Amino acid sequence: MNEKTTLEIIAPTVEEAIAQGLAQLGLTADAVSVEVLDAGNKGFFGLGRHQVRVRLTVNPPGGADVIQTDSVPASMPGAKPSDHGYASQGKPAPAISSTVPKDSESQLEHDPLLERTESVISKMLHLLNLEAQVSAHYGSAERDGRRNINVDIRGNDLGVLIGRRSETLGAFQYVASLIVGKDTQQFVQLTVDVEGYRERREKQLIQMAKRMADQVAKSGRRQTLEPMPSGERRIIHIALRDHPDVKTESTGDDPYRKVTIIPKNG
Repeated sequence: MNEKTTLEIIAPTVEEAIAQGLAQLGLTADAVSVEVLDAGNKGFFGLGRHQVRVRLTVNPPGGADVIQTDSVPASMPGAKPSDHGYASQGKPAPAISSTVPKDSESQLEHDPLLERTESVISKMLHLLNLEAQVSAHYGSAERDGRRNINVDIRGNDLGVLIGRRSETLGAFQYVASLIVGKDTQQFVQLTVDVEGYRERREKQLIQMAKRMADQVAKSGRRQTLEPMPSGERRIIHIALRDHPDVKTESTGDDPYRKVTIIPKNG
């Protein structure tokens, strides 16, 4: 199992959210505690399907000190943790918890910034009426010592969150960064990805950049690529910065700024 210790899930019911979270974590029900963060409201202006938001917390070795709560959806009157579909399957029900373990090891694992990031993005998805799982983790340290936070969003029918040339995803990422930064009173740099889209797109851009660079080197004529967001232009520049025969520069103004590949001897 990975080092992830918390996971937020949005789904139509608590049962589905828990099942999806357990499947993603690769754990059984007795290995996690569950907190119902949102018992299920409608989307913007009361439209859309009811969705619930649930947080799964991996119990530390030896068990966790958890406090039982009654945070179950109003649509499930009298429901108890054992009513979430697990007792009938012969599986122990996960505890509904509003606390995190208090031991020092767990305090390190349950990073408040990562948890706040997951909470903010899960809430944004919830308001957009999108069903997805959110997982945040730290990326590699930058030169100034800062650590970027990478956020993975996985689910069905999330293409609307990417948008044309990833413009919607970029806007979503920007707003999420502002909210998390304001909540935590610090600068927060998020990189939000949907179903591995950014990784696939990066590979495509690098392949295209190298192919175009070879054409420029052979023909001696510069080539201008289609307009791209700043993050994608950066990928092109980095991919070709050590190329022996070409150089790159950005031209134009956003949102139509482009990368031009130029022969070094041209």
